[in-house]
Amino acid sequence: MELQALPSRIGQVRRIVSAQLRYWHMDSLIDRASLGVTELLSNVHRHAQPDKTCTVEMELLLDRLKVSVSDHDPRLPVLEDAGPLATCGRGLAMVAAMSESWGAVPVGESGKVVWFMLPAPTADAPAAWDRCPRLTAAEPADRRFAEVAFAEPTTSGTHRPERTPVRSAVPG
Repeated sequence: MELQALPSRIGQVRRIVSAQLRYWHMDSLIDRASLGVTELLSNVHRHAQPDKTCTVEMELLLDRLKVSVSDHDPRLPVLEDAGPLATCGRGLAMVAAMSESWGAVPVGESGKVVWFMLPAPTADAPAAWDRCPRLTAAEPADRRFAEVAFAEPTTSGTHRPERTPVRSAVPG
């Protein structure tokens, strides 16, 4: 989709990204994809010259989701180390931290594409709305830890507690 990277449009793009990921049954990626696209569009709004026109693309690959934003500014973004009191400069660091990979490539002399990849949920993982979270006790040797276990829903629509194997949160 092509748009002007204005603050009023960024919220609309987040809603479109969320709707598309729900349609693809990839609800678990909504938060990270929305955060990433928000940061990339904010960078276009703040830094791109000569205009704020950009294109957002989402590409579902075999086992990954690629989100990219292209604009008409040939300057590539730089991942900077923002100081503890800085009020800006953390966007790309957040994209790098929450994604599997990210990058920026020039497009001729008239623009660039900045992208990030997220791992796609596995086919055997149930969709987010098919899981019912509940806390279970950790192994008897150490009851200080609890973990969230997900059980398949029942046909009646109500959750029946079931015993599930538990794992310790302590490695080894």
